Order: sequence, then structure tokens, then C-alpha cells
Amino acid sequence: MKKYIRPVAVLITLSLLLTGCGMQSNTGTDNTDQPSAVNAEEAGSDDIKEDPENDPDKGDQSADQAEDAGSKETEDEKENDMSNTGVPALRDCVPNEMDGTIIGCAVTYNEIQDPKVFEIMTTHFNAVTFGNELKPDCLFGYHNSACPGTVEDTLNGQTIVVPKLDFSKPEKMLDMIYDYNTEHPDRQIKVRGHVLVWHSQTPEWFFHEDYNKANDYVDKDTMNMRLEWYIKTVLTHFTGPDSKYKDMFYGWDVVNEAISDSNGQLRTDAEKPDEPLSSDTHGSNSSWYHIYGSNEFIINAFKYANKYAPESLELYYNDYNETEIKKRNGIIELLTAIKENEGPAGEGTRISAMGMQGHYHMDQPAANDVEASAKAYAAVVGAVQITELDIRASEEYDGSEESKVEENEKLRKRYNMLYYTLKSLKNTAGIDVAGITFWGTVDHYSWLQYVSNVGGGSTKKKPQMPLLFDENYEPKPAFFVFAQTASND
Repeated sequence: MKKYIRPVAVLITLSLLLTGCGMQSNTGTDNTDQPSAVNAEEAGSDDIKEDPENDPDKGDQSADQAEDAGSKETEDEKENDMSNTGVPALRDCVPNEMDGTIIGCAVTYNEIQDPKVFEIMTTHFNAVTFGNELKPDCLFGYHNSACPGTVEDTLNGQTIVVPKLDFSKPEKMLDMIYDYNTEHPDRQIKVRGHVLVWHSQTPEWFFHEDYNKANDYVDKDTMNMRLEWYIKTVLTHFTGPDSKYKDMFYGWDVVNEAISDSNGQLRTDAEKPDEPLSSDTHGSNSSWYHIYGSNEFIINAFKYANKYAPESLELYYNDYNETEIKKRNGIIELLTAIKENEGPAGEGTRISAMGMQGHYHMDQPAANDVEASAKAYAAVVGAVQITELDIRASEEYDGSEESKVEENEKLRKRYNMLYYTLKSLKNTAGIDVAGITFWGTVDHYSWLQYVSNVGGGSTKKKPQMPLLFDENYEPKPAFFVFAQTASND
């Protein structure tokens, strides 16, 4: 693999070789014939969108297994140095620096089948979030325009008619991780469930009588039944006592992006007036709000999640633009309402942390705003996690090699500021920065490469380089901000 190292990275790497944490890196495989970037035209604000019509099932790639590192190495050496290039593993450095903080990445169905992405994921991260595959539209088989058919199920002793669910895509991804974990019991990867309740990527027919969007909306009682059935079925399937995957999940986003950017109140059914509520799925408007007109569906979602999730599974609220004062105040009001309804499983809510998505720009938010927001959220729920971290390119970046050098240095400084802030927060009494998850692995798969119709994404088509690994699957200078120990900060 062609090595991509700038002079600053060389100096840091040499220092790390002398004083760094546990050493790991990527295999030196050829980078030709890499998959094209994932189509994210209609991605959610925290979304890496894949095209369901271009089904990877038609040409699956199996993940590469780690190659034999040489007959002179012990098994432990093979485990901790995958290609002899001496690049530290983030999963060794960040938890060491931040007292056990999770370090994660996001991948989609297509991406995880790219052997080089799979290797980056397993080498550098101890947790993963699925970009799309545990969202409602995927679990309904991407039948966004019409219900995929119905079956009978039971809920609280009552027989009900429900839409068919399709767990095949997340199961294929989970099986890859399950097999890896079985083969590497000391280097296991945990999974964050994402997401149960979201206004976007939930088919509109789910809210209507007979699951047909041409019919009237259902009433709140019917929607509560559907909401409870959906949460029960998904959580039981993946985390129930009989599930193959029950030990793989550490937490689950219960509700996503329910607060408005414009006024800091609940997101409504008219958030974007020119977006028809009759659309198959929504970018901004909420059919949840259209039925409830209040936060009742959010409180109920956390009650149902508490009822059916194992006690060990953490439950989260997740949102973007979370450092803006007006929206922050609205999120705090919502978190407070969730906390006020806490109670035993089957009776009350439970919330473990606030997910600060972290879709940030090169020049904002300021470190003070990140710090103030984390402290405010932690004051209500005790812990925060950075759940979808990436940095949108500066306006000057045009994708040329010349501008890439300058942009890499800007990105390094930006991530350095954020990481310093998070480490300082971790050492603050009463605040637990429990996780840092990057929204992707390599730049060319980032959802920011495509214009998004919802908040948090790119508003115009322009080159982006928001992550820690470049188009050659190599660590960038920003990578070494996180791959360090206290002795070489």
C-alpha cells in the first residue's frame, strides 16, 4: 500500500515508535478496484446512505482475514502488529488516555464488505455503529413506498396485525463481527444500535390506517401499540436472551433528532413547509409529531425501551447542532422530561447518556461551546458521548493536492482542539465522556461527499476529507492526534 504521510506525521510517528501505546496498523494490500462511494443523496443527518436497489448481496465480498505476520512472531505479536508499519491502534490509545472511553466508527452494509475498511474497523476501533441498517426503513426491507406485507403478532396478550420485518442486512453485518469477536476474544468489537425512533427514514405508511399512506393517520392509541410492538420486536430480536447477538450491543439510540433547529422546540410536521408530509420518507418533517402533537411518543419510546431492553443495555437520546444555544436548551428540556419519568422496567423511562453527534465545521463550534454543552447535558443525564464525529471541509478546500496539504493541517488542528476539550471534560467531576465515534472510516465513503436534504450534512456539492483515513486507506495527520499517549501530547 502506498504510504501517505506528511512531514508532521513522520515526526509524530517516530515519537510514537519510541514512546507510544500498543502498536497496530493496516495490512499493505493493493488499493485498486475499490468500491465507489456510497450514494447519500437522501441521507439523514447522521446517515451514510446506501442504494437499496444496488444490493451488495448480488456480489458480496468477504472480509480479509489477518495475514500471517511471519514465522518469527508470537501469536500475541501477530495480534498486535498486523503489517509491521508501527502505526498505533486507536482502540489502545484513546481508552488509555480517557480512562476507558469507547472509540468507535460507523460503517454501512457496503462498506463493511470492503476488506480494507473491515481491517481499519477491527484494528483501530472497539465499537461500531451501523450507518443505516438498524433504521426503520432498512428493517422494513426498504419498502418505503408501500408496506411489504403484514403478519399477525401478539403484544400484551392481544393479537395485532403488523408489517413484516427483514433483519437480513444487519444480521449479515453482525455475523461478520460475531465471527471476528469469536476469533479475537481479547480484541472484541461492540455495537451501538441506531436508531429506534426517528422522523427520517421511517416510511410514511407506518403512520396510517392499514399501513397505507392513502388512508387517514391512526390515532395515538394505535400508534402507541405500533411503537411498542416495533421497539419490543427489534430489541428482543437483537438483545433478548435467546438472540445470537445478545452480548454484542452496548447501547441503543432510542430517539434521534426530535428537536427543531429553528426554535429549539419539538420538531413538528411543518419543519420544512415545502416538504410534503405525504412523501414516502421525510428529511425534516415529523409524522410522529403530526399524530401526537407533544413529546408523548418520546417518553413512551424510552418507557418501551426500558421495558424490553436488558438492564445492561444503555439507552440514549441523539441529536445534531447540539452546541447551538437555542437547540441545546430544547434538548435539555427534553432530557429533563425523560429523566422525570424514570422508573422500573415496564413502568418508567431510562436514559444513560446524551449523544452529541459532532457533525462539526472547520471553524465552529468553538471549544467553549462544546464544553458548555457537554457539561449542561451531563448535569441532567450524567454522561455524554460524541456519536457521529466528522469535520466539514473549509471553504478554501477544492480537492487539489496543493489544497489537501493545507486542509490536512487544518483538520489536524481542529481535531486536536476537540480531543483536548474532551479529555479535559473527562477529568471534570460529574461528567463522563463515555464514547467517541467517528461517522465513517475513510474519506471517500463519507456521507459528506453528497448533498443531504436534512440537517448536519453537506448543503452543496464540494470535496470533503472529514475523517482520519484518506482515500488510500492510510492514516492522515489528524489520526495521530488520537494515536498518542500522555508522554507525547
